Amino acid sequence: MQTASFLADPVRLLEKCHRRYGPIFTVRFFGFPPEVYVATGELAEQVYKTDQGGGRAGQARGDFLEPVVGVHSVLMLDGDPWWQHRKLLNPPLRARQVAGYHDEITEIAVERISTWPLDRPFTLRPRMQEITLEVILRLVFGIRDAERLGRLRVLLPRLMELGSSVTVAMTPPGVRRVMGRVPFLPYGRFLGVRAAVDGILYGEITRRRAAPGGTDVLARLLETELDDQEIRDELITLLLAGHETTATGLAWAFERLLRMPDVLERLPDDDAYLDAVIKEVLRVRPVVYEAPRLLDAPLRLGAYEVPAGWYAGPSIPLVHHDPEVFPSPEEFRPERFLEGGHNRSWMPFGGGRRFCVGAQLALLEMRVIIREVLHRLELSVADQAPEARRLTGVTLAPAKGARVTARARTPVRSP
Repeated sequence: MQTASFLADPVRLLEKCHRRYGPIFTVRFFGFPPEVYVATGELAEQVYKTDQGGGRAGQARGDFLEPVVGVHSVLMLDGDPWWQHRKLLNPPLRARQVAGYHDEITEIAVERISTWPLDRPFTLRPRMQEITLEVILRLVFGIRDAERLGRLRVLLPRLMELGSSVTVAMTPPGVRRVMGRVPFLPYGRFLGVRAAVDGILYGEITRRRAAPGGTDVLARLLETELDDQEIRDELITLLLAGHETTATGLAWAFERLLRMPDVLERLPDDDAYLDAVIKEVLRVRPVVYEAPRLLDAPLRLGAYEVPAGWYAGPSIPLVHHDPEVFPSPEEFRPERFLEGGHNRSWMPFGGGRRFCVGAQLALLEMRVIIREVLHRLELSVADQAPEARRLTGVTLAPAKGARVTARARTPVRSP
């Protein structure tokens, strides 16, 4: 019953448990060890400290993500193997390096925005997914061949859709292996799509090894000691971490902004305020709902001792709505991030040593894309009621996909 309640409305279940049991509570999912959720930044820090010993973030994700990202993904690894991969991924994704992608992200955004329908309602989240996918294809994968780009534009969204579906992600591994033997079942279809994507990626890796160079992330990974399978797994990891999640964050940004004209009026030319808006969007509507660790030693949390073999992790929506840290947490108030502070309790990209390696790229994409949309279009919504949150794959997305109507913005004529 807890599993069914979670899949139907995860935030509602976690909020209900929080009200009834306080900031530490246990949820049991079918086929998996019990999971202890915490609801404050202070308790989350205690969980994150297990990254230094006592907790395994990689293994905690393994049952859910391994079919998509592979066994060599930085998301799946722990200990020294994780640290070695993380050190190799950090340089091309640091803030200074990512800043060099600004103009290309702008170009991609302008290309895609120009194709959006005008004067009729449409769903914004899929349009954002098109932009963020193109960013991954060009700036991370570095693929320029039109035929391969065309195939991947079709295959990669399908891979993410199937791989993050309940029938793949939430099915116990033993059952999953049986399902994979039947091609027409969801897991069998997923394996077929994954094989097609892998064929293209391994071909691209081979070609790029023969002709090295470039400024994309793949070019830099090819300069490391990673083998072809390890590079493939990290490319898919960056796709998973930077495609659907960033697009969902952008959809939430406009879902919130279009219901708050006073906030919208200050954008997009106030850079500091835009950054604060993005942080507040990710606070009130975090895309990822948890950051679990699988404990290999007992963990003391408040008055409780969590046994080894259980999961423990922050419920990010609950941490972000802690009134002790974020007064009036339901209020959308970007100014709270202009005032500084809150770092420990703001965790849309996780926390501890396992903080998301692609966070800087995601934040740059959000800044650029929001600004370009607002410079070119006037968006509106027919229904001022907020959209509910729905578990879509591995993200909490707007239930209606952020439904909007766009009008071309009239250029301002020079006097």
